[in-house]
Amino acid sequence: MANIAVWMEVEAHRFDPIATKLIHELLFTSYFDKETDNAIVEENEAKLAKVLDVYEARLAMSKYLAGECFTLADLDHMPALQYIMRTKVKQLIDECPHVSAWCKDILARPAWEKVWALQDLFQQGNRQRDC
Repeated sequence: MANIAVWMEVEAHRFDPIATKLIHELLFTSYFDKETDNAIVEENEAKLAKVLDVYEARLAMSKYLAGECFTLADLDHMPALQYIMRTKVKQLIDECPHVSAWCKDILARPAWEKVWALQDLFQQGNRQRDC
């Protein structure tokens, strides 16, 4: 439980704030007819690279963040990772072999694929109503 709690805190205080800024700038600004702030993107890409170095070291020792079993610590990362993998920031993840393998593994879980398929349907329905 301690390992799970530690990695949930890392996600909440180190990974998520950076990921959220990147996702906002790279994906959501276009929905609001705003331009991407490249300075924010560059700053947060550098921060994310440092965080991913820590994840790479951890995932070199275990399949998942809190050990050899998938836990809530991994689940917490899935929404942001799903969006990040749709941006140019995916390159930072691809450069870390253990992080990349972990990301592919957790995002390919059948339950998550069903959730994401529903999310895509929801987004498509909202786009059709906006027309």
